[in-house]
Amino acid sequence: MTTQQNPSIPQRPKPTAGMRHVALFVTQFDETERFYVDLLGMNVEWRPDNDNVYLCSGNDNLALHRAHKGAPSGPQRLDHIGFIIDDIDQVDAWYEFLNHHQVKILNQPKTHRDGARSFYCFDPDGTSVQIIYHPPISVPTA
Repeated sequence: MTTQQNPSIPQRPKPTAGMRHVALFVTQFDETERFYVDLLGMNVEWRPDNDNVYLCSGNDNLALHRAHKGAPSGPQRLDHIGFIIDDIDQVDAWYEFLNHHQVKILNQPKTHRDGARSFYCFDPDGTSVQIIYHPPISVPTA
């Protein structure tokens, strides 16, 4: 059975290239920047001023915006952000590394039913960060 398309309803465009940008208001600006740069290895892509920094690890972009009076406040509505790991064994290596640097860890690494392996920690501003090997999108290293 074929369906007639309504010409007044636009068709869905081509798929996106994925969610590769997250922007966070943070109160612990300097400490949070150091967490993502010094511990997770992101690079500063752009610093337009002292209250904003854009970080990148190759195919993503994380914007940190210093939270000022009047910025949104209250409980975080974002559940977590995730960093993809390409080698399942590296999840445990990241766990040990971040634990050594006294990053607040939420849980130990766990292998999930779908073959993913991950754990959660918190950045200095309290954002939940997942370190995850996820087979459909992790690129195995040779």
